[in-house]
Amino acid sequence: MMINVEWKSKFKKHLVHLFLLPAFLLYGIFQLYPLIMAALNSFYSFNGFDRESFIGVDNFMTLFTEKPYNEFFFNAFSHNWIYFFVTVITQLIVSLFLAIIIHSKVKGKEFFKSMFFLPKLLSVIVIGFLFSLILNPTRGALNSLLDGIGLEALTRPWLGSMDTALFSVIFVDSWASIGFSMLIFLAGLQAVDNEIFEAARIDGANPIQILTRITLPMLGPSLMIMSVLVFIGSFETFEYVFAMQGSSGGPYYSTDVLTTFFYRLAFGTVDGGQAIGLGSAVAVVLFIIIGIATSLILFVFRKNDFDR
Repeated sequence: MMINVEWKSKFKKHLVHLFLLPAFLLYGIFQLYPLIMAALNSFYSFNGFDRESFIGVDNFMTLFTEKPYNEFFFNAFSHNWIYFFVTVITQLIVSLFLAIIIHSKVKGKEFFKSMFFLPKLLSVIVIGFLFSLILNPTRGALNSLLDGIGLEALTRPWLGSMDTALFSVIFVDSWASIGFSMLIFLAGLQAVDNEIFEAARIDGANPIQILTRITLPMLGPSLMIMSVLVFIGSFETFEYVFAMQGSSGGPYYSTDVLTTFFYRLAFGTVDGGQAIGLGSAVAVVLFIIIGIATSLILFVFRKNDFDR
């Protein structure tokens, strides 16, 4: 009888794990399995979609040393870094500024939160198509507006120029994502006791001192989360580039990123067939880059903020 009671107690204790099983199965099928297969495929040669022979690290050597693959890779890699650094300015800094304003005693804060978050609810394809129309060099709303207010010298073929195409795509991506970043920062600000800010004002601290000495240190966890998400998003970006510039990252690969390069290798036509092995090598390199950078970001934030 005692053994039966103990068995029932242990069964109830571990019953909760059964409820995690469906989520674990879905995660394994759609996340772990593709990741493992990509890692394995990067060490094989392919004939179309058929795996042929084990070739070791030849796919990686081809990617880094043979033309034109190495040129495409490093070109796309540099664009991902540009994407990240510009996004930090156009998304993180702007969303932090908006969160601070909305957190203050401003009227209609709920309305502004809804309006800034609204683009996040729209389809990426819809946003990409709409901004392709807005940025059209001949009939686009932006150039028409500049012409109308006497700034025709600033008109550009925004998506057709190698100098402006990548920054235009980054701007659209940042515009659509600012609302989400702002809500993360707002959640961090609302977790801070207002008495801390009140005490700082009573002690004579000016707005700059409050921002640098109180607000930013208190937002350490939010800044860490958003830094990681922005880095991952910048290196995994695909939808906006594909929707606005196509898989080749035009014009002349000026908006090409690692994911579009991977797409062309794995699903395009390279040397008469799909270069799945090379595409998988790109995916593995991208995974390693994101993993290392994410670990470094977490380490820096935890060392500088959370260990105090």
